[in-house]
Amino acid sequence: MLKIASRSLRRRWMTQVGTFVAVALGVALMTVMGLGLAAAAALPPGADVVGLVSLLGTAGGVSSFVSVFVVASTFSYAVAQRRRELGLLRLAGSTPGQLRRLVMVEAAAVGLAGAAAGCVLGTAGAPLMARWTVGQGLAPASYVIGDQSWPLHTAFWTGLLVALSGACAASRRAGRVGPLEALREAATDERPMTPGRWAAGGGLLLCALAFVGWRLGSDPGDLLKRKTYTWQPMLLISACGLLAPVLVRPVVRLLMWLPARLTSYAGRLVRANASAGIRRTAAVAAPVLVMVALTGSLLGATATLTGAKTVEARTRTSADYVLTGGSLPSSLPLPGATSLAVADTSLTVLEEGFVKVRSQASAVDPAALAAVSTLPVVAGSVADLDDGGIIVTEEWWQHRIGDRVPLWLADGTRTDLRVVAVMKTGTGDNGAYVTPRNAPGAKVSRIEVKSSPTASPTTSASLREAASRHGATLRTTSDWIADTHPRTNRFTVLGFVLVLGIALLYTAIALANTLLMATSDRSDELRLLRLAGATRTQVLAVTTAESLLAAAVGALLGTAVTALNLTAMGAALTALGVDAPIAVPWLPMTAVTTACALLAALSTLLPATHALRRGPAVER
Repeated sequence: MLKIASRSLRRRWMTQVGTFVAVALGVALMTVMGLGLAAAAALPPGADVVGLVSLLGTAGGVSSFVSVFVVASTFSYAVAQRRRELGLLRLAGSTPGQLRRLVMVEAAAVGLAGAAAGCVLGTAGAPLMARWTVGQGLAPASYVIGDQSWPLHTAFWTGLLVALSGACAASRRAGRVGPLEALREAATDERPMTPGRWAAGGGLLLCALAFVGWRLGSDPGDLLKRKTYTWQPMLLISACGLLAPVLVRPVVRLLMWLPARLTSYAGRLVRANASAGIRRTAAVAAPVLVMVALTGSLLGATATLTGAKTVEARTRTSADYVLTGGSLPSSLPLPGATSLAVADTSLTVLEEGFVKVRSQASAVDPAALAAVSTLPVVAGSVADLDDGGIIVTEEWWQHRIGDRVPLWLADGTRTDLRVVAVMKTGTGDNGAYVTPRNAPGAKVSRIEVKSSPTASPTTSASLREAASRHGATLRTTSDWIADTHPRTNRFTVLGFVLVLGIALLYTAIALANTLLMATSDRSDELRLLRLAGATRTQVLAVTTAESLLAAAVGALLGTAVTALNLTAMGAALTALGVDAPIAVPWLPMTAVTTACALLAALSTLLPATHALRRGPAVER
């Protein structure tokens, strides 16, 4: 068995090189992330590494997901291509169990080699990553990679497990190959979907939809959290990847409906080849699906949430001007205007009778708050706020109007405040409101100014004079929101750049591996097209068009996954009472689709050109 596996590895070196690179890259990244997390855990107490840990954890999780996806897709397609070879082994007397072991032995050999290489690369790259994070200000100067060994063990055995798990389904398919497969090799994929694939793909799709429905009904705000909109797309990507053979044919017909009618033969030939080779088309579309779906879902979710926070900030105030910075007073009397001084503070709330939770709050004058703000109140009245009251959000679900809330003020004073109004939860930035008496030591962070309809020019002059006197910056409310309100967190931006960079690397590996393997195996078919009268240019054009069509199928499926994810986020915002548009990142999605199309074209042209060098020949 080992000798047969060794010969098979030599014959299928192209497939194994791609798998080796995917496993090695995945293990290297897991090693870097693991060593980085270990170094963060070793920092002294009090070091602010929450953002760094989140970044490394997200990147490590996504790299593991994409590596499993790529390796499994590669093994599945490779086994489908080897039906004749496996059928010959069955004719020679091999049992189904021996064929399964053959595929698993190959996977183990590639996995061991890739995992070892990945550990070496990761160990060398971890110090570089640490220096980069310190240089970017993402980690303290004391952040250095230690000599922990557990990340190496974890990454190595995870890489081997990835290779074996990716080959597991393929080995079962290999065991089902019958002896007659060697004699009745067909050009079409008669049964690309197995019962197991139906069950897994349908189950993941149902799980994703059920989760969204459950959270919309119970806690819509959970769909706005970064952890949720980071891993939720992976469920849909996995489901679409498993169901791709079912989805490919109708999508191919849709995309080729017009080209097949506008061309004499090329469009119909491309459509027929793509429809006949469902496994090949699905294998090429899968990595493009991953790349486009991750780009659209992650960047779209961030942009949508940022836009929602901005819309929410605009609707919460009717002020015309905002003063910030300097040493602002607790009150600012202005002729022809009403001013609202806002001081930032915090409250510690006792939830469920025993859990202490810190919550952000704003200290304001009740009369000014009622005159200047337009808070999204669903119960009670802002005008009822006094020294014994508090305005809360719907997140404080256990409290109703008139309830006494046990809490601790910022200076540790224990008190009970009465709920006078409840606001919509929104995106999570609607903090509580109390009076200045319940915010000892709080300093004014901004003053919102609302001019009366009959305000005179002296009001603007008084505002500028007050800003100059207190060393503050005077801006219109629109300018203040544009300058200070929600921007994507720096850790989030860098994390997404890292995640999408990893996904693009895997996409390049998967596309190159699959297309080089598929085009090389079609060399006789390409030469037969030359015998049928097609020119060299025409053959290259048709094969390239097939690859571009497969990439377009993946891009369309990835766009569909993006639409589902962003629609769920839009529904969550609507349920939370935030009327904000969904932001679709068309430009980044177009850019990654173009990059994938170029990779697909290049990975097809090179082996096709090489195959046609020998000229037309009959199939041997």
